[in-house]
Order: sequence, then structure tokens, then C-alpha cells
Amino acid sequence: MSAQPAYDLDALRTQFPVTEVSTYLNHASISPLADPVRQMIRQATDRLTENPSTLFHPVPGDPLSSLFVSFSTEVAAFINAASPQEVVGTTSTSSALNAVAQAILWEPGDNIVFAGVEFPSNVYPWMVLERRGVECRVAPAPDGGLTVEALDALVDDHTRLVTVSAVQFLSGFRADLAALGAYCAARDILFCVDAIQAIGHMPIDVQALHIDILATGGQKSLLAVPGQGFLYVREAVAETMQPGLVGANAVEDWQHWLRYDMTPSKGAQRFLMGTPNLIGMAAVLASVHLLGDLGVANIDAWTQHLSQLAMHDLTARGYHVLTPQMPGRYGPIVTFRAPDADADHLDTAEPQATAWMQQLDEQNIVITKHWDAAKVPYLRISTHCYNTEQEVLRIGAVLGDYHA
Repeated sequence: MSAQPAYDLDALRTQFPVTEVSTYLNHASISPLADPVRQMIRQATDRLTENPSTLFHPVPGDPLSSLFVSFSTEVAAFINAASPQEVVGTTSTSSALNAVAQAILWEPGDNIVFAGVEFPSNVYPWMVLERRGVECRVAPAPDGGLTVEALDALVDDHTRLVTVSAVQFLSGFRADLAALGAYCAARDILFCVDAIQAIGHMPIDVQALHIDILATGGQKSLLAVPGQGFLYVREAVAETMQPGLVGANAVEDWQHWLRYDMTPSKGAQRFLMGTPNLIGMAAVLASVHLLGDLGVANIDAWTQHLSQLAMHDLTARGYHVLTPQMPGRYGPIVTFRAPDADADHLDTAEPQATAWMQQLDEQNIVITKHWDAAKVPYLRISTHCYNTEQEVLRIGAVLGDYHA
């Protein structure tokens, strides 16, 4: 008998029109919209057409009124932030982490530690600080992600910040945020998390995990839209930051427009950059409601099950699975390649991966291809709450057993 999630999978699938046209397994790149999100976008667009002022003021019973307030309040509850002031909308993970990196008051000799498998959004904002004398230390990641052991070998008295993806984009490695957060908290090191591959897949409690900074775009795990995500900064940490870019609504008493007082707002609100993407904020709220109703822990259990199923099937068929298969070390991403593909055989590995992608595309199966640092090609499967066992097993069924 096939397993089932803790929610009604058949009913959920009716809310994702993509299920009618393809087997979509590419959520780590960009997720398709669910009907509730699309409907909220339409409502927000209508409101901008008819009476946009109501998006800024409270109207009893109106889910779109006071959108600034409801966005911070509901997202804060979603990640268990201590206060809505610790959450602010942002256009992307890159913009959020750049804003934070430039706002920290760095000292000569400070260093930052991250693993050598991070997506550039969680590398370049820190690397650019080398111009200011901040050292970036790159930890090895033989298992596909950052561990306390690798971290401990690089940390010293000048380590100011550790940053990590909750789930790595290529390997699918799931970080032990609890262990990393506790390690950093015990040493008074800022702990930063790129949550874009995890925030809608697994519960993240920023207080319990000792997370000081968390950033995400909305278009992947969050099931929302490109161009709108959010930034969390623990209030005590935010109070030590001086943003390098200052928006008109990022200061205290900001509605006194002609006062020109640049005293930063409390908490993460100091990172506001003018009027945000209101339609995008509405989409994020709709996604948060959808994910919350399903139960993020339930989504986590289901997508882990789908990943385990895919890994077992592909391994049995002779493929090399990059994703760690130990319990607790994987989430919604499974990445694999030909077992004999390596940097010495790129002339055959790349055409082979391209041919496999074409085979899958012909069957309306959507995944993606990525390269490692040596430009060895891998194929990546990434599921979400509405995917089925039959869908993940289609990959192996279409590609067949591996024969060199």
C-alpha cells in the first residue's frame, strides 16, 4: 500500500493547476502557484485598481487591509519570531543578505565562516566585505553541507558570523540548525540562515534554533512569487546595525516626512526600502496560510518520504545519488548523476545529462540540471507538498536502469 501524507493529498492537488499539465519536480528553482495564492494576487491587483489606500489602513474583516502590519505579524508567527518588528519584506535572499552584511559594524580582523557549497546569494554578500578587511573562511563539506565539526576547525576568537543554507541547493544536504545555532550562541557568534530551500518544507523556529538572521525569497520553498520574500533579524542584533541604504520609511517618526531624522526604526523595520511589492506581500501571506493549514511538519514528513523513495529507486537503478541518505540529513531535494561521471569524463557526462533532460522533457517531467565546482553535471529533483510517490518514481521509469 502506498503511503499518504497527514493531509488530503488528492484535494490539495486540485489547488495546483500544474498537476494537470506536467510532473513538476523543480521547486528548488521556482514553484508553481497554488490557486489560493493566485486568487490572493488577483484580489490585491483588484484592490490596487479600485481603492489602493485600504491596503495601508485597518478595515475590519478585510484580509488585505493594513498589509504592512499583517505581513510582519503573520510571518513572525510562522517562524516564531519574538516580535513582528523582527520581520520585514524584501525582494530576494540576495538583497536581504547584502543589506545585513553592509549594516553590521565590522571590526578589523573579523572573519565569517561558510561551507564551500553555498549558493552565491549566501556567499557574495559576505565575500564583498573582504574589501573592508573581513576574512571569509570556507569550510570543507565532504557530506554536502556545513557541520559543527567542520565549523569548529575554522572558528576562532575573531569569528563574527556563521552563515548556512538550511537545505543546500545542489546536494540537498539538510543542516543541523539546532546544533549549529547552539554552537554559535555559546560563542556569541551571529548565526545566519538562508532558508529559501526550506522555509515551506520544514518547521523553523528562529528562537529555539538561536537564529539571529534569516533570509528567503518567496518563489521556491515558500510557494509564493519571485521578487518578494522576507528578512528576519533578532531585535537585539538589529539594534546594533547601521544600514548602508536607508529608505524613507526605515526611520523613527517616518511619517514626519520633512523632519529628516535618520534615527533607524526598531528591529528589522530599519531595512525597509520604501513602498514594497504589495501584490507580492499578499501572495506570501496566502502561501503562509496554505502551508500553515497543511502543517509544515506534515509537509516535511511527506517530502522526506518522497526523497527517500527517489533515492532508493535511483540507487537501485545504478545511479550515483549525491544527496546524503542518512536520516536527518536530507529534505525535499534529491540530486544524482551517472556513476562514472567526473571531471575526467566531462566530454561524455555533459551530453549524457543533456540527453536525460530531453527524455524527461518529452514526458512532461520538469526537473533541472546543475554543475558542481568541477562542472560535473547533476540532475536535481525537488518536491513539495502536493507531489506523489508515482511522480518521483517516473524519473527512474523514464530513464531506466543505468548502463555505461
